Amino acid sequence: MLDRFGREIEYIRVSVTDRCNLRCTYCMPEEGVPPVPHAEILTFDEIERFCRIAAGLGISRIKLTGGEPLVRRGLPVLIGKLKRIPGVKQVTLTTNGTLLKEQIGSLTAAGLDAVNISLDTLDEERYRQVTRGGILDHVLEGLDAALAYPGLPVKINCVPLEDGTEEDLLRLAGLAEDRPVDVRFIEMMPIGSGKESAGKSGKDIREMLERRFGQPEPYEKPLGNGPAEYVQFAGFQGRIGFISAISHKFCRTCNRLRLTAEGLLKPCLQYGDGADIKALIRGGGTDAQIEDAVSQSVLSKPACHRFGETDAGRSRRPEDGAANDGGTDSPGFEERGMSRIGG
Repeated sequence: MLDRFGREIEYIRVSVTDRCNLRCTYCMPEEGVPPVPHAEILTFDEIERFCRIAAGLGISRIKLTGGEPLVRRGLPVLIGKLKRIPGVKQVTLTTNGTLLKEQIGSLTAAGLDAVNISLDTLDEERYRQVTRGGILDHVLEGLDAALAYPGLPVKINCVPLEDGTEEDLLRLAGLAEDRPVDVRFIEMMPIGSGKESAGKSGKDIREMLERRFGQPEPYEKPLGNGPAEYVQFAGFQGRIGFISAISHKFCRTCNRLRLTAEGLLKPCLQYGDGADIKALIRGGGTDAQIEDAVSQSVLSKPACHRFGETDAGRSRRPEDGAANDGGTDSPGFEERGMSRIGG
């Protein structure tokens, strides 16, 4: 599918739950957020039906997210369903890693193609503080368990916080030196609790790494579905990636849609509007009607996000694209946190 700006849309992030077993400071408040009732979350059959219809229109890569997707029971069943859809080339997972050790066997047996693990620090006490109670060893055990499966690509996603130490970030990058894992540094997104958190820019991180590890070589081969820019440092088994959504917009190459756990199909992370897929499915909508909702969502994708713009108001500019007819009443900025929208 092509949007109005000629971008090929072939990738979707599907949130399977709004729930999480951690309370990361930049993701949600310490007391958590009121969970969405289970009855309001898309079932696996509903997700499968939607993805089958979307695959018929050209969606070929699916990323399962949350909240924390591994807190939802039976996730390997969903992976197996999605892998059997004609046209789906890849089903991958983003997780905080705390439950991965116990589940990686069933996930890979179901056909999981790759896994991304969120990890912002290798300091045990700082990890406990940032996640409000998480145990670092559980994540590292999950990482090693995933790396024990030959051929399973594993990536680390790190959001460098402004108050983090240089040595800690260098240790994180060093995971790619010691292991065949790609470490990506992701700029803080000002969504939900992230609006009150400060991060480091990709440029600052790269300069810091070059001071320690020397000048890297650019890595031009594609690695995954997203916009990361990769480099290879001498002697490293893995690569280092930078996802600089704020300092270096990559909207011109955006290839994705997002489906929230509640069934809202979002053309862009920043805006709150989207097509209500759950209402269509549970209201007896036909496959053709759902196809039309997907097509309209693609056509309504804005040219770019406006994160970080001082004049960014609460609604889209005309050139950003109109709100989807099947969406919410307001095309204003997204007010929900990442756990609700599956960033």
